[in-house]
Amino acid sequence: MKILVWQWGRRGAGPRYASDLASGMRDLPGMDVFLSLSTGAEIMRGDDPPPCDLPMPTYAGYPSLLAQVARMPWLIGPLVRRLRAMRLDMALCAMPAALDLMMVAALRRAGVPYVVVVHDADPHPGDRPPLQALLQRRLVRRAAGLVALSGHVGARLRAQGVIGPRPLIVSTLPPLTFGPPPAPPGSHAGARLRLLSFGRLLPYKGLDLLAGALAMLGPRVDLEVRVVGSGPESEVLGALRRLPGVMVENRWVPEAEVGALLGWADALVLPYREASQSGVASAAIAAGRWVVATRVGGLSEQLGHETRAIMCEPNAASLADSLCRLLERARAVPAQVVAADARQEWRNVAAQLVGQLQLPGSPPGLRLRESIADAVLRT
Repeated sequence: MKILVWQWGRRGAGPRYASDLASGMRDLPGMDVFLSLSTGAEIMRGDDPPPCDLPMPTYAGYPSLLAQVARMPWLIGPLVRRLRAMRLDMALCAMPAALDLMMVAALRRAGVPYVVVVHDADPHPGDRPPLQALLQRRLVRRAAGLVALSGHVGARLRAQGVIGPRPLIVSTLPPLTFGPPPAPPGSHAGARLRLLSFGRLLPYKGLDLLAGALAMLGPRVDLEVRVVGSGPESEVLGALRRLPGVMVENRWVPEAEVGALLGWADALVLPYREASQSGVASAAIAAGRWVVATRVGGLSEQLGHETRAIMCEPNAASLADSLCRLLERARAVPAQVVAADARQEWRNVAAQLVGQLQLPGSPPGLRLRESIADAVLRT
């Protein structure tokens, strides 16, 4: 089977997810996998960029994005020719991005069906501008099939009535690795447990729950907390800064720094009020870190089987109790390497996806091509 995996985002977990998924697919027999990333993606500027078969100049800001949109009619033709030369059976959008409808138009002219990996069925408060949500809906509506990264997301897609006769594959988010495995938790100098809250500083991330839980715990000589990520300044960030032993860093963390940040921590805290699944949780698992997370959305599916995960209810009291349990468990467990075998897990996920994208005994791509025909007949 010949398949193209594309993701044209510049920052965040999208390009890495696409790269790791393509790598997992390449490990399978009979697979010829192409990868397309934005030339502006942070992962492409790192020390070890992934092999990219179709690098795509996208944009560096809103003015250049508008310029690319205006040039789309002239960009689609050359893109069609490159896609036809690959003789693809199908394509997979690893995570929606701003210019995906250009790829969709080129794939349609090249006669190649595509599926979309849906990370979030619903916009999180403050997480996406309305235009981005509209682009995802159009991308999903034209797809031959959908992949949901958790049962929670799959259930929301069904409830929204967007699936129709098309196949829906419920997948998982494997561990996301950022550089070589760090030293195990607790191996640093000093007796304090290092707790990290990492990610965008938005209301749904539950930073108010974290502030409340830490206030309940009071000053602790055995706990050091860093809150690192980018977002608008808010009252809750001010409240966190005033707490003893807490440092807030409101900044974007480049791809090249994520590994060192995870390596600093002994544990990550995810006090989310809602979640589809979490790339931060996947990165923590890959680094062998403890995780404290609220029992919301798809987090229970993602972390329920992890021995170093502690789940709690989405309120400050339950979170405070779980942080106390974390301190007790982390002291009782000696430092040891517990990082996940990320490559094998990506291979497993890739095999599950490829297996469900084909009918047994059918030529590659048949299932999705039949799905397109069925969708057309029903409209």
